[in-house]
Amino acid sequence: MNPIRSALAQPESVAAEMVRYALGGARPGSSPDEAMRILEQGASNLQGGGEGCGEAVGMLMLAMSTLLYRSGRRQEAMEKLKATNQVAPAAFRVAAWEATMGLCMEAGQVINTSVSPDDLVDLSIKDDNIKWSDQGHLKCRVNAIKGLIALLNGETESAQLFFDGCKDLCAGVGNKQTENAVLSYCEYLHCVGDFPLATQMYERVLEALTMEDMSGNFLAACNMVPEEVSLGATCSYGQLLSHSGKFSEAEDYLTRALKKAEDQFGANHPKVGIVLTCVARMYKLKAKAEGSSSIMVQEGLYRKALEVLRAPAINSEGVSKQMDWRDIISLARGEYAELLLIQSNRKAEGERMKEWAEHAWRNSRLTLAQALEFSGPSKPTVVDTRIGRVM
Repeated sequence: MNPIRSALAQPESVAAEMVRYALGGARPGSSPDEAMRILEQGASNLQGGGEGCGEAVGMLMLAMSTLLYRSGRRQEAMEKLKATNQVAPAAFRVAAWEATMGLCMEAGQVINTSVSPDDLVDLSIKDDNIKWSDQGHLKCRVNAIKGLIALLNGETESAQLFFDGCKDLCAGVGNKQTENAVLSYCEYLHCVGDFPLATQMYERVLEALTMEDMSGNFLAACNMVPEEVSLGATCSYGQLLSHSGKFSEAEDYLTRALKKAEDQFGANHPKVGIVLTCVARMYKLKAKAEGSSSIMVQEGLYRKALEVLRAPAINSEGVSKQMDWRDIISLARGEYAELLLIQSNRKAEGERMKEWAEHAWRNSRLTLAQALEFSGPSKPTVVDTRIGRVM
């Protein structure tokens, strides 16, 4: 069936069909051009229509931004999200803002927690009859993003205040498409060392994601879509299990995360490198706990991770410039350097790599030394695959 219909009797249903068709084909190795044409034509046909057309256009524009993001066109995706804020109803504007903040965090931008979905909207649009701030589940999503920003800024107390404002809704994960917010809450609990509650919440969000039809969630975009949340929750839970000394279970979840990343993005995508870094760190903790050695395994994983992350050469000037995935590359290089430094014939190489990693590290919450050394649950290092950042 042709996904573009002339009938607009049920615009949201038509838009949903277009999104499924377009994004369903936007997988590694496929061309996004046809998918983008379908979405653009659909939005053009629905623009300025009757009841339900605003929601349908919002749905299509969020999907366009996701398609651009998956094609490696982050800046264009952000521009499309900004345009979505000007034409779509409140729920879609929150989703667009959430995705915009996600892309800004991924790009390593410094963001203040005073940001709001209203910042990107014309004053005339702010007077909608239905405001996002009047809807609990939308406020929860906004507060969770602010809490995530606070964590990245090293402002743990501020993060607590934001998550306190949405934890009741987080307890009802699976309702109103709040899984993304709940994952951020899980990572906050993980970061502050509340492993028992973090475990409960990770398991809840993973169960909710298992039961949800991801193709039916149209109120998300870019690195905040359900597939990204599922990958992030699986990887972060694997890290928690590793931090708890449950290495067999940790390996299982991290292996699942690796397969998800490869299936969604392809074997040579940077997100695969992020998960590989987490797998290597798990083997490091396991070897330390068991008094064993896994140097060759860890080194192989870090080499592959740095390769797919497209890390700049150590002797290049890339460290002083804008660098994608800076947190993860610096962490992986720091871990790799530690492996080299314990090998007498490779100490010089290790010293150069360590110096590079320390110079590149920009994290506000942890020093590189703290990130490399897990001494207990008080301040663990948590890697968020959605935004490719270390918390």
